Amino acid sequence: MAPQTRNQFPKVVIERDSDSEPSSSEEEEVEDQEEEDEEEEEVVESENRERKEEVLDEKKKGKAPITISLKKVCKVCKKVGHEAGFKGATYIDCPMKPCFLCKMPGHTTVTCPHRVATEHGVIPAPRRNTSNPLEYVFERQLRPGILPIKPAFIIPDRVNCAVIRYHSRRVTCLEFHPKNNNILLSGDKKGQVGIWDFAKVHEKIVYGNVHSCIVNNMRFKPMNDDSIYAASSDGTISCTDLETGISLSLMNLNPGGWQGPSSWRMLYGMDVNSEKGVVLVADNFGFLYLVDTRSNNKTGEAILIHKKGSKVVGLHCNPVQPELVLSCGNDHFARIWDMRRMEAGSSLYNLAHKRVVNSAYFSPLSGSKILTTSQDNRLRIWDSIFGNLESPSREIVHSHDFNRHLTPFKAEWDPKDPSESLAVIGRYISENFNGAALHPIDFIDISTGQLVAEVMDPNITTISPVNKLHPRDDVLATGSSRSLFIWKPKEESEPVEEKDERKIIVCGRAEKKRSRKSGNRSDDDSDDDKFASKGSKLKSKKPEWKLTRCSNKVNR
Repeated sequence: MAPQTRNQFPKVVIERDSDSEPSSSEEEEVEDQEEEDEEEEEVVESENRERKEEVLDEKKKGKAPITISLKKVCKVCKKVGHEAGFKGATYIDCPMKPCFLCKMPGHTTVTCPHRVATEHGVIPAPRRNTSNPLEYVFERQLRPGILPIKPAFIIPDRVNCAVIRYHSRRVTCLEFHPKNNNILLSGDKKGQVGIWDFAKVHEKIVYGNVHSCIVNNMRFKPMNDDSIYAASSDGTISCTDLETGISLSLMNLNPGGWQGPSSWRMLYGMDVNSEKGVVLVADNFGFLYLVDTRSNNKTGEAILIHKKGSKVVGLHCNPVQPELVLSCGNDHFARIWDMRRMEAGSSLYNLAHKRVVNSAYFSPLSGSKILTTSQDNRLRIWDSIFGNLESPSREIVHSHDFNRHLTPFKAEWDPKDPSESLAVIGRYISENFNGAALHPIDFIDISTGQLVAEVMDPNITTISPVNKLHPRDDVLATGSSRSLFIWKPKEESEPVEEKDERKIIVCGRAEKKRSRKSGNRSDDDSDDDKFASKGSKLKSKKPEWKLTRCSNKVNR
């Protein structure tokens, strides 16, 4: 046999950016440079002739050279000549696009008036009389339960305990136990469900056999605090026993396995209606499904509640009127439904948005207000579901227009606030705090648009999109990358020099080293590397965390 020879690949020509500025120098050096440049020009001319001859020869042979350009290209508009994006804690706007924060032209993100004051342009809630009979009934029956005078807000602004690298992938959802105040449940991108007793800190467990993909939502089973429902992107609803970790699949929308992206169904929005005894769950094709909590089986047929082919990312049942359901999705709408008449196109109201709606919630006490979070950097509030719903009562500009590989930001109510005016949400654009680029967690008064507090810790350099306020205690739970943090308010009577009692656990160190050696490093892992590297270099007057290392055991 004749010896086989390798195919000769075409030549690669690299074009570099020639827009670099010349460095300043003395007059004598400039003269020497001019002489050297003349000599270099002659050499370059001869090299160019040789290259042209080589290109012509290669073209004759049918091997055209491959040209790779190294010019700087804007990531926003894909044009050459400028750059846009984050540089440290500063966001540089693209000159071809409007302000990244408020989406309006005429200024940059740094000078945006909404960044200085969140209440800029927000009209406070009006006190008006109406002749509408529905609003009259609302004022007589429901309004007395809402305090007319706001109480003082209690903000949990200090990290009390944490578990670093608790999950193997980023945290996607959080849920507090309905009776045990110290139990926090968390779901992650890999499909695992974690149970953490943050009062004892070290008591934690992760069940890795619940789902095979992202856990998008979790809700506790009514009348049974030891079981939890979970909706996942693998197209299944599970009911997991928290004591044993045994999981039961209630519904599987992909019984035949993977058949391609066009037929793969993923479950996103979910809520439990205890009055009706059903679990409501919605998929990425716009359909709603009902599962009976007594028989643990699907009931009825799928109902198209949003535009066909669009994700339904949120479902919420009204706490006072359980027949009302609020849904939101990628078709730029949040819709109000009556469960007694659930049909395609039978929504009571359609609340229009400019972009994708990440979440929509009724107010926790009266159920009369609506709070939505949209990708256009807007929080929208409707003060009464009985009034005019054509336009929101207020729009608050806030930075949560996130990129890929990040859990969506969702503004959530404070369930303990009797005035129903306090909401919490993480911030996307970082701020410069003493030289460190941090992403605060914002507490916003939605009745005025005022920023009540921005919570941050110099050791947390990652983004915190998942935040959950405790229904009974003054506690905030945060999911940032793969880590969990518990915030509590700092008491005024606490001495300044008192010994710090915060307990921080670092998990998964061995697994982290193996992933570095193998070279398979994900985006979720890189966020925690920032925590380990940047957090140790920061200089702060706050007491440093006491780290305790442990192994992260996963039960399968």
